[in-house]
Amino acid sequence: MPHPPSPAALSIVVPTYNERDRLGDLVEQIFAGYHAESLDGELVIVDDNSPDGTGALADELATRHRITVLHRAGKLGLGTAVVEGFAVASAPIVGVIDADLSHPPRMLPRMLASMQQAQADMVIGSRYIPGGGTKNWGGGRLLMSRFACLMARGLTPVKDATSGFFLIRKDLAQGVRISAGGFKICLELLVRSRPSGVVEVPYVFVGRTAGESKMNTREALGYIAQLRDLWAFKRSQPALRQRYTRVTVDQLQRGTLARS
Repeated sequence: MPHPPSPAALSIVVPTYNERDRLGDLVEQIFAGYHAESLDGELVIVDDNSPDGTGALADELATRHRITVLHRAGKLGLGTAVVEGFAVASAPIVGVIDADLSHPPRMLPRMLASMQQAQADMVIGSRYIPGGGTKNWGGGRLLMSRFACLMARGLTPVKDATSGFFLIRKDLAQGVRISAGGFKICLELLVRSRPSGVVEVPYVFVGRTAGESKMNTREALGYIAQLRDLWAFKRSQPALRQRYTRVTVDQLQRGTLARS
């Protein structure tokens, strides 16, 4: 019988729903980045029964790359997709990236290197530290995103606590009961996994459309409830001395970190 492959160095989870047009480009860019850095990385694609054939494309891509595909019965939410993807990942470091190329795929090896150099438990791709930013966002969407991050201050020193682009130690992530069903899973992990070291690195988020905020009344009330629960959790835990490192664009390129 063939031996199972050895664990990867990095496992990236890609939740998908109707992403057939972009998924192929994303996969090629991610594996090109892995190859350029001689990194043994894998992908875990979690498809929510996309009607456009994304799942079938993912299966075809898995014949050419180190990819595991999970097919789910329907659109069950980003948070649960990430949790299920983490569960089947083979690497000790797991992460999340959007399927629509809004996050830079070739930055993943540099994020891992920054995490390892700082001996950190988690690295966050940040829109809101110097060197980070957004493109193709309407003013309302940007305002709501910045306000959501501002509301999380006190829970974490991270400036972009609602980022959807991050890496974390798998053992920490698996030990956490995630209550968030949406894009705020990063904030859940930042608080509930109690990482002893966090790195924040800048990147520019490129929106697929100009759009406005997706935050409606239901989302806003859910976020407020989430913040309430996270504050209750934090108060119930012993004080945590957390090392926080913020990286500039130049430091990211040169591979040197400055702790702040």
